[in-house]
Amino acid sequence: MSHMTLEYSANLRADGAFKDLCEKLARFMVTLRVDEKAVFPPGGIRVRAVPCEDFCIADGSATDAGFVHAILKIGAGRSDAAKTATCTGLFDIMKAHFAKQFERQGLALSLELNEFSEAGTLKHNNLHGRFKQV
Repeated sequence: MSHMTLEYSANLRADGAFKDLCEKLARFMVTLRVDEKAVFPPGGIRVRAVPCEDFCIADGSATDAGFVHAILKIGAGRSDAAKTATCTGLFDIMKAHFAKQFERQGLALSLELNEFSEAGTLKHNNLHGRFKQV
């Protein structure tokens, strides 16, 4: 499982191109290889963007300020090298995607990785068979 949720301030919706960003991030995860091995099975990758309609940044006076906070949840067992390559690559994509906004307005980008054990998770998924990696 590799699920990424982008929480973002709704004032970025108009020119944030979040569908495009979700696709870029997913493609990166599909193609990421460390030590010649795929890091994520394609059938487990999900990327979604959720606007935060109600938000306050700092004291609320900077009305053009925005944020994008990415939360990546992955199952345990990947190497430190794989986790570092994942986070660095995803964050680089986010920074490049929002470079224009970063130049003209207040913008906070962040990414966190949450690794969990398989105990306590339930899954029913036929996507792995449909997206077998070549």
